[in-house]
Amino acid sequence: MSEGRRWVVPMRGREADEPHRASTPLELFFDLVIVVAVAAAAASLHHGISEGHAPESILGYILTFFAIWWAWMGFTWFAAGYDTDDVPYRIAVFVQMAGAIIIAAGIERAFVDSDWSLVLVGYIVMRVALVFQWLRAARDDPPHRRQDIRWAAGTAIMQVLWVAAFLVVPAELFTFVFLLLVLGELAVPLIATRDRPTRWHSEHIAERYGLLTIIVLGESVLAGTVAFGSVADDAFSDPELLFLALGALLLVFAMWWLYFERSSDDLLTSRSRAFEWGYGHYAIWISAAAVGAGIAVGVDVLTDHAHVDMQVAGAAVAVPVAIYLLSIWALHDLPRPMSRSRMALTPIAAILVLATPLTPQPIFLTGALVVGLLALRILTTPQATTPPETVSPPAAETDQLS
Repeated sequence: MSEGRRWVVPMRGREADEPHRASTPLELFFDLVIVVAVAAAAASLHHGISEGHAPESILGYILTFFAIWWAWMGFTWFAAGYDTDDVPYRIAVFVQMAGAIIIAAGIERAFVDSDWSLVLVGYIVMRVALVFQWLRAARDDPPHRRQDIRWAAGTAIMQVLWVAAFLVVPAELFTFVFLLLVLGELAVPLIATRDRPTRWHSEHIAERYGLLTIIVLGESVLAGTVAFGSVADDAFSDPELLFLALGALLLVFAMWWLYFERSSDDLLTSRSRAFEWGYGHYAIWISAAAVGAGIAVGVDVLTDHAHVDMQVAGAAVAVPVAIYLLSIWALHDLPRPMSRSRMALTPIAAILVLATPLTPQPIFLTGALVVGLLALRILTTPQATTPPETVSPPAAETDQLS
């Protein structure tokens, strides 16, 4: 905090058209904590699949990733509208970070022993801190007080229901009740903003989502690094391991490029579109992190550390890659005008990727197919025309025109 800044600033909200609205150091620090929880979830998925417990591990991964994702969503959208960066705000965010660390610490226990208590505690810590933030915003921002109170009340009620479910619901019904509570959590923003949306900055939100995409793709980068390390340990004598490492490298680069092929802030044009785009990223992020876990399973298979075969490892990569491709297609391509042939490229590629586990080199072939998709998209992208040169008005006139 810079010298001379007030310790407490009224939480009146930030303007939706604020210029140069970039991610703050505190937001980046929060993301750094979130990546620890994402890594813990992906590592547990990797070990579960390698040990032959894919169904239980996939279910546990989906449940824990929701807790991580939804806590990040609550922080990010609140910060987009009310980031005052004063002392109370920073302390509340630090509490949310502590909750994320508690979640990360409890993930292995949840996967191995089905003990969700620590994950639940971390989640509630994050959400209670968010309730404090919304109540503070309701006090300081009268025009948005009604929806801010609804945000706080809805979030608080859901935490009570989570605790009640954990204490009362039998283990055999917990997954079903969990899904009902997820629907309740997803409904809170819809109810809170039904008559007046909370302020948010489209470019800032697009940047924040892009940063988290990079974070979850980091799981694949890590798995690719492990793969190349295994190749080196084997003195580059195992061609299967070398092809896997190359495929992982191609895959992660192509996945990054496909997501950042063009800016996404132009898609956030309305409340309904923002909800579709924002919620839809759950599929992008959970699949991107799972790709890294699948690559790690492939390394385990080729180094004789797994209880499954390469077909399972290939499926552990192919399925999340297909989900990733179709999710980007649904969120980034469908809302935009595009030729039918170009619109069909990604679904066709996703179908071909799902067939790669039947081949001898499924991970390398998956990477090659995604790179091929990227190449075709680049080649079929209409070239931008250079606009004619115009004479800029003097500075004073520019100010008046703006």
